[in-house]
Amino acid sequence: MKKEHTFEEAMKRLDVIVHLLEKGDATLEESIQIFEEGLELVAHCDSQLKAFDQKLQDVLQKHQKGE
Repeated sequence: MKKEHTFEEAMKRLDVIVHLLEKGDATLEESIQIFEEGLELVAHCDSQLKAFDQKLQDVLQKHQKGE
């Protein structure tokens, strides 16, 4: 993945990738490239979700301590 996507941008691109692969018009080589991009985006989204989750846990902990 060349450009760093926001979570929302990555999800939109994943939606496009799913539709492209489901359509079946791409060559095998193109399909593999598109699939690889999709895997990279999934990893990126997973990483972002884990970071967001940690941030939420930190905020909740902070407020539970009364800070």
